[in-house]
Amino acid sequence: MAQVKVLTLEGAQAGEMELDDRIAAAPYHPFLVKDAVVYQMAKARQGTHATKTRSMVSGSTKKQYRQKGTGHARMGDRKAPQRRGGGIVHGPLPRDHATELNKKVRKAALRTALAERLRSAQVLVLDGLELSTHKTRGLIEILAKLEAPSALIVVDDIGRNLALAARNLPEVEVIHFSQLNVYNLLRFEKALVTKGALAALQTRLAS
Repeated sequence: MAQVKVLTLEGAQAGEMELDDRIAAAPYHPFLVKDAVVYQMAKARQGTHATKTRSMVSGSTKKQYRQKGTGHARMGDRKAPQRRGGGIVHGPLPRDHATELNKKVRKAALRTALAERLRSAQVLVLDGLELSTHKTRGLIEILAKLEAPSALIVVDDIGRNLALAARNLPEVEVIHFSQLNVYNLLRFEKALVTKGALAALQTRLAS
C-alpha cells in the first residue's frame, strides 16, 4: 500500500491515506490514455450537422428548359446538385459519433492516468471540502492557497455552497467521483480529490 499525503484547505498536511498499489503504482500507458480521450470526445460530439439533399430543397420540380435545341447542356429542375442553391450530394447527416471501448480498458486507462498525475503531484487529496459560504471569492482563496487556479474538484457529495461558488469560475469544474474519466482528469492543471471520493474511486478501480 502506498501512502498519499492528505491536505487541509489551508494547504497544511493533515495526515496520510493508504492507496492500493494497483492504482498508485500503475505504469503509464500513453496509448491507453489516448484511446480513452478519443472515446470521451467522440461521445461528446452532438452529430447534428446536416445538409439538404435535392429532395429537401424548396423549389419547383419543373424542367428548366427543353431537352434539345437550346445549345446548352441538358438540365433538370433547379434543385439539381450542380445548380447554385440546389441540393448537396453525399453531405453530412445527423449521426452518432460514439465509439466502443471496453469497460476494462476504460478502467485501466483511468488507473494509469490517475497514477501518473499522482506521481507528478498534480492530484491533491483533501481532508474535506465543505464551504461555509456560497461566495466565489471564498473558493478562489482556497484554490490560491493550494496553488490550483485551474482545478478539477472531485467529491463524493457535491454541496450546494461548493456548486454555487464554482459555477462562475471557467477554470474550475466540480464533479461527483462517478463522473471522473481520463479526459476531464487531464483537462485541468490540477485535480483536488476529497478523501471520501478517493476511497470510492479506489474501490471502483482496484476491482
